[in-house]
Amino acid sequence: MGSPILTSPSGDLATALRGIWWLQTREDWTKDGQKRIDPTLGADPIGILSYSGTHFAAQFMKRDRSKDAAGQVTSYSGSNNTVAVDGYDAYFGTYEVDEQSGKVAHTLVGSITPANIGITASRDMRADADRLVIQLETTRPDGEPITRTLTWKRLN
Repeated sequence: MGSPILTSPSGDLATALRGIWWLQTREDWTKDGQKRIDPTLGADPIGILSYSGTHFAAQFMKRDRSKDAAGQVTSYSGSNNTVAVDGYDAYFGTYEVDEQSGKVAHTLVGSITPANIGITASRDMRADADRLVIQLETTRPDGEPITRTLTWKRLN
């Protein structure tokens, strides 16, 4: 299978992405189509995302954050990505939309991980009335390149 190919930008992303979004899926795929599981947040994390006119906030949590999880990766820093801690990631800041490319640059003002503060992470994004798809190139803890695709459902 592999990561889905995003549609062409619609030209009205800034308006379409405003609102509150609930994470439906978060999948990591290698270039040759192999699915990988994120060792920090797991295969099926919970997430919420909000966008106003110029600000955003995001939270992600591993469904089972029990301390008894054997071999649990507590944190790692992938390229073009934030660092989760003990199965949780949260950050907020400002964003800018490039309507032509469909890319959104997120600048982090606050984060659960101090090293994330001040970074700008770029994401390919497509949104319609009820669905938001975010895609980014990043790496796994061993440095393997992956494409991460997050699909969200609008709550409001």
